Amino acid sequence: MHSGPSERFEAGEWIAKLSVFALLFMGVLEVVVGKTTGSLALVGDGVNSLLDSLVSLIVWVGLHYSRRRPDARFHFGYHKVETLSAFMVAISMIAIGCYVILLSYFAFLDPGVISFPFLALVTVFIAGTISLYRAYQMRTVAKKYGLLSIRTDANNSIKDATASFIVFASVLGAAFGVRELDAVGGMIIGFFILGVAYVAIKESSLILLDACESPEMTSVLSAVLRTIPGVKEVGSIRLRPSGPYLTGIISVSVNGEETIANAEKMRRQIIDILPSVIEPIGEVTVVFRPSL
Repeated sequence: MHSGPSERFEAGEWIAKLSVFALLFMGVLEVVVGKTTGSLALVGDGVNSLLDSLVSLIVWVGLHYSRRRPDARFHFGYHKVETLSAFMVAISMIAIGCYVILLSYFAFLDPGVISFPFLALVTVFIAGTISLYRAYQMRTVAKKYGLLSIRTDANNSIKDATASFIVFASVLGAAFGVRELDAVGGMIIGFFILGVAYVAIKESSLILLDACESPEMTSVLSAVLRTIPGVKEVGSIRLRPSGPYLTGIISVSVNGEETIANAEKMRRQIIDILPSVIEPIGEVTVVFRPSL
């Protein structure tokens, strides 16, 4: 059974909405505890979580608009809003990464003393655990429904969890007198964020430019289509991503004397067989050409 557009985007919206509130909670908690204990790394991780809540909000809004039906202005619907939101998320991650690196640099130049290190350690451990669970949920939804923006946010959640546990090690080291570890850990996280952002920008840009790099799938689909009675040859298969779906045009050669009824029967067979090769599949147009 294949999921419909509504189910896909509803599931994505739900997990993105949950992410917004979880990040807000973690961000406020970490900033408050960081200010109380004097841990700059914890404050930075809290600000990172608050900024990430904005990232999840962008994803949420993007998925909401992706559910809108085609209209007089957007004839093919709003599915690419989901990909555009993933691109915006990646841009936001660059800003977050640069901020974390800058904050860590200043902390390295003037490392502070952490009060109540146990409170800071417990707080950052809770934040890291929540981020890991959030990443697991998001990756499950992204894999099941093919949502790029959710997959990008899931990678962001993995980064959050990694950041929190590195901050945990930094706070622990600072508690034992190695205060510079706090800043070094923050710099590592900042560069990791930039790496994740680069991959997300590259992937979302290719989708926005209609790139479909899957020659194996095209080859398999061509072989399957040739098994349909009446199909003489497969001409061109042109696919492009549209949100979580693949849409496009398939050209096949048939006997020039085929009746309209037989052509329609072949078209239905082709449409019915597509989900076995392409998942998730969107709207595909089948063009018949007379064989020479």
